Amino acid sequence: MKLLNIAFLLCIAMLFFACKPKQNMVYMSTHNPDEEIAKAKYEGLHIQEGDQLLILVSALDNIAVRPFNLNTMNQTNSEAKSGGANTVPSEYTVTPEGNINFPTLGEVYVKGMTQTQLRSDLENRLKRYLTDPLVSVSLKNFNISVLGEVKAPGQKESASQKLNVFQALALAGDMTESGDRKKVKLIRAQDGGADLVVNLDLSSSGITNSPYYYLQQNDILYVEPDENRQIAANNNPNRALWFQIGGAALAVLTLIISLTRK
Repeated sequence: MKLLNIAFLLCIAMLFFACKPKQNMVYMSTHNPDEEIAKAKYEGLHIQEGDQLLILVSALDNIAVRPFNLNTMNQTNSEAKSGGANTVPSEYTVTPEGNINFPTLGEVYVKGMTQTQLRSDLENRLKRYLTDPLVSVSLKNFNISVLGEVKAPGQKESASQKLNVFQALALAGDMTESGDRKKVKLIRAQDGGADLVVNLDLSSSGITNSPYYYLQQNDILYVEPDENRQIAANNNPNRALWFQIGGAALAVLTLIISLTRK
């Protein structure tokens, strides 16, 4: 009987270690998530080197505004009057120095500005030439990368420029079961120094208060594997399977011993 009890305890122990329960499966599981989400603030993207900006200038006088758009600056008066203007916004690439070469205005420093700030800056500059100018600014190449324990890792392009960390994970098919929701690394390039690396805890509703809740273009999200995944990677990948087989065999042996003793 003593041998039977020992075998039974060994069986339970093996099954326990082979099938350790998964924790932290729920996003934003702390209390009052609605209150925390209400505090989330979006401050807009900051223009970076290499960004492709789509900028269109408009005003009441269609002919007067023509020299301030790349796609109409060489258009003749007859083309403008006949409605031959191309209404597609002009595209500008931000140089390594942080400038764009704007028609008539020349080089304009834009790096670090939000799109709202750039729009206001250009409208103020254009008031010297135009009456009530209106400027629209948008980013053409908004890309991020999502790596690690996600179902579809890689570089992702977003149609929306207001992208938070959960939307970014959705673009990558969400985390795998082995992803650690408390250890998501955000990597962001910084001027004149090492990249910024921040740990995000997605199991807490307080994540919405983080200044890194909304992503910038070219950000990298890396989802770390949880403890179980790391142990499996550092050991024999068939270890868990052998534990389960051994546990099952020990259970059968225990049953046989029990039946033969009756």
